Amino acid sequence: MINPYSAIRPWLFAIDAEKAHEMVLASMTVMSKAGLLKVASGPVCDDPFELMGLKFRNRVGLAAGLDKNAAHIDALAQLGFGFIEVGTVTPKAQAGNPKPRMFRLPEHEALINRLGFNNLGVDTFLSNVQRSRWVNEQGGLIGLNIGKNASTPIEQATNDYVIALRAVYPYAAYITVNISSPNTKNLRQLQSGHEFEQLLTTLKMEQSALAIKHKRAAPMLVKIAPDLEDDQIEAIAKTLNRLKIDGVIATNTTLNRAAVEGHPHAQEAGGLSGAPVLQASNSVIKKLRAALPSKYPIVGVGGIMSAADAQSKIAAGADLVQIYTGLIYSGPQLVGEIAHGLKQLRAAK
Repeated sequence: MINPYSAIRPWLFAIDAEKAHEMVLASMTVMSKAGLLKVASGPVCDDPFELMGLKFRNRVGLAAGLDKNAAHIDALAQLGFGFIEVGTVTPKAQAGNPKPRMFRLPEHEALINRLGFNNLGVDTFLSNVQRSRWVNEQGGLIGLNIGKNASTPIEQATNDYVIALRAVYPYAAYITVNISSPNTKNLRQLQSGHEFEQLLTTLKMEQSALAIKHKRAAPMLVKIAPDLEDDQIEAIAKTLNRLKIDGVIATNTTLNRAAVEGHPHAQEAGGLSGAPVLQASNSVIKKLRAALPSKYPIVGVGGIMSAADAQSKIAAGADLVQIYTGLIYSGPQLVGEIAHGLKQLRAAK
C-alpha cells in the first residue's frame, strides 16, 4: 500500500522540527473535523485487551510528549490508537528550555529533544481533556502524564506530583508519573534510593485517598529511563511491587549517543528517541519482566518503527506498546500496521 505520508515528509523535514510538529498537529485537527484523517490512517484495528481493569480497543498507544497540552486528542484518536497518553503536564505553566530544542537524525530514524516539560499548566490541560469527545462521549482511554515544574527544587518535587495527581485524577483512565525525562534538572535522581521510595509511598497514599473520594480506581504507573544499571532496575521492580504501584512504562529517551556517534546533532543535549533506543528499551523490559510477578503490567515504549519492533516489545515482556518518534518517520499508517501485527501475534499463540 502506498503511504501518502512519504510524499509530504521531505517538505516537513525541511522545516524546523518543533515548528513542523506544531504545524502537523494543527493540520490534523482541521483534517479530523473534515473526516480526512480516518481516510489517511484506515479503519481502527479491533484487538480487545484488558489490563489494570481497563479495556483497551487494541494494544497500541500514543506515548506522552506529542500532545503536551491535550489539545489534539480527538484528532489523534482518529489514527486508530487503542489508548492515548497526553502531557507531561506540570502544576504551573512553563516555557521549557530555550529553542532550538528538537533535532532530527534521519539517517538513524531518531530525534533528540530537550523540550523540558513545556506546557500551559494543569488547568488549561484539563480544560482540553474535558472538551474531548473521544474521551467523554466515546469512552476513549486517556492517560494523563504528570511531572514537576523546573522551578521547584528537587527536594520539594513530591509536592508538585501530589498537586498534579489530585488535579488530573478525576479525568484520567490512568496516570503516569514521569520521573525519567532527562530534560528537567536532577529529575532522574527520583528513580533511585530513598527519594524513589518516598515519592511513590506518598503518591500511593494519595491515590488511595482519591479513589475513595471519587469512587473510582484510576491506575498509577511510573515511567522509567533506559539508562539504568541492572541493580537499579531490580531495586525499582522491588519497590514498584512492594508498594503495589499499578504498572511501569519502559522506557523514556536515552542519553547514550553510541548509536548516533558522528552525526552533526549527536552531541546536542537532550533525550534521544527513535530506532537507536529499541534494544536498550527492550533490555530494560526483559529485566523488569524477570524481576516482577508474571502478571505485573508493563507498557513498552522506545524505538518502535514497525510492527516487528512492537512485536519485539511484547516478546521482551510488555503487555501494551506506545509510539511517538515512529509516527514522525512513518506517518499515521504505522498505528494500524502495528495494531494488526500485534493482533496476528496473539492469534499465532
